[in-house]
Amino acid sequence: MSRAQRITSWTLQVIVAGILFQTLFFKFSGAEESRHIFSTLGMEPWGRYASGAAELVAVVLLLVPRTAAIGALLSLSVISGAIASHLVRLGIEVKGDGGLLFGLAVVVFVGSAAVLWLRRREVPIVGRRFASCGCGHASAAH
Repeated sequence: MSRAQRITSWTLQVIVAGILFQTLFFKFSGAEESRHIFSTLGMEPWGRYASGAAELVAVVLLLVPRTAAIGALLSLSVISGAIASHLVRLGIEVKGDGGLLFGLAVVVFVGSAAVLWLRRREVPIVGRRFASCGCGHASAAH
C-alpha cells in the first residue's frame, strides 16, 4: 500500500472500530433500545450478545495491523445483517432516533468495505490472488 492508502485505511479502521465499540455498552448492558431491536427481530437476548461479541472481535482485529483485513471482513458481515434488519424489519428510524443507528451502520459498512478493498491482498487464502490482479501495483512489493 502507498502511504496515502495506509493513512486512509487506518483512519477508516479507527472510525469503524470506534462506532462498533461505542455500541457494545448498549448491547452488553441490555439498554432498552437494544432490547427493543433484538426483541423485534425475535433474537433477544442471544442475538444481542452474539452480535456484540462479533463486533468486539471485529474491533480488536481492526486495530491489530496483521488482522485488520479480517476485522474489516467481519465488521462488514455483521453490519450487513444490521442494515438488512433495518431495511426489512426495523425501519430506518428506530424508536425516534431520526435514523441515527441506520446512518452509523451505513458508515460502518462503507468504511469496512473500503478497508477490505485497501487491504485485499492481506485477506487469508484469497488475498494472494490480488497480488497479480493488474490493479496497478507491483506484486513483488505486496
